[in-house]
Amino acid sequence: MTLFITFEGPEGSGKSTVMQAIAERLNQPLITTREPGGIRISEAIRELLLSDDNLMDARTEALLFAASRRQHLVERVLPALEEGKLVLCDRFIDSSLAYQGYARGLGADAIMDINRFAIEEHMPDLTLYLKVAPEIGLSRINDNARATNRLDKESLAFHQLVCEGYDYLAEQYDRIVTIDAARPIADVIESAYQVILDKMK
Repeated sequence: MTLFITFEGPEGSGKSTVMQAIAERLNQPLITTREPGGIRISEAIRELLLSDDNLMDARTEALLFAASRRQHLVERVLPALEEGKLVLCDRFIDSSLAYQGYARGLGADAIMDINRFAIEEHMPDLTLYLKVAPEIGLSRINDNARATNRLDKESLAFHQLVCEGYDYLAEQYDRIVTIDAARPIADVIESAYQVILDKMK
């Protein structure tokens, strides 16, 4: 079955780990990818967006994410879907809505308008929202000694707004399924896997 499935959540929610584990369990043609990134142009934009060296206006940030998303969509996601593959993507439009729309205060409507131009009508079929308190997520990043980026280093208040944004989006869109990501990672993976299997039936 051809599906576009995205993994969303705040920093340290385990999106990448869960996505890769599920990819290994699914017995069908698929690709895994990420935003921002996934292709050369989008990876270059990712460097600009996440580098500690770049102090960036909030609107510039939102536009760069949308530009990266457009190129990634047309160069990687849509061709894979047209080939009949399942697409598993670490972040997509909901990240922009939560981070720039809510946490940066630009407004969900403004961010949606930018992204409608970028992605047209290509929305995910299913979005797994890995929900975890920002204190837990940021602690995981520190404990795992993961390289931190510009967004990781935002204030706790900023990350709390991100989570509030995701909670709001989960209430608005039926495609978003919330998974408690504060549990042991094996339990989170299993829950996410079962949600995807149900979607594929």
